[in-house]
Amino acid sequence: MDLYEEPYEEKRPTVCFDEMPYQLLAEKRIPLALKPGRPERYDYEYERKGTANLFVVFEPKKGWRHIEVTDRRTGVDFAFQMRQLVDEHYYPEAEKIRVVMDNLNTHTPASLYGAFKPAEARRILRRLEFRYTPNHASWLNQVEIELSVLCGQCLGGRRIPDQETLKREIGAWERECNERQATVEWRFTAKDARKKLKRLYPLQP
Repeated sequence: MDLYEEPYEEKRPTVCFDEMPYQLLAEKRIPLALKPGRPERYDYEYERKGTANLFVVFEPKKGWRHIEVTDRRTGVDFAFQMRQLVDEHYYPEAEKIRVVMDNLNTHTPASLYGAFKPAEARRILRRLEFRYTPNHASWLNQVEIELSVLCGQCLGGRRIPDQETLKREIGAWERECNERQATVEWRFTAKDARKKLKRLYPLQP
């Protein structure tokens, strides 16, 4: 919470990171088109087309996000996301990137050593500072709200049959949100945390 309350530093940005599985579904029958006085209608049957994974990077203080569609979410995939975060996007000049994420077993420095040679893994990790949310409290990661908005505004109630369509739809949503610098109005402070999560804080002398 203290990290969220710090003023923005371009050289030390705070970035929220998470991933989400997505079920690809195709229609078995062509939907009936929207007409005056009649909504678009879908058949209840659908065809499963496998799954995809969404890696989401969100920087609340800049109102910027990027979503990468991948086949999997292994430790190697995570490592490549961290390298992309350091070398691409718009963080090459940052001295240290504070990455807020949950305790998934792939979210570790070991994943980078498993994907790259030691010198390359060290180079990337020197630029990163991992900040883990407490167990069973991943809701403290602001990217969870971003994922909820993505589902509500772009993915919810739809059947998307393949990764190319998924990338195109998410890309359009991402560009529109970044142009507006849409962000989260975070109101949960360290003071609130000490009340709601008091069992996690030491007793005052």
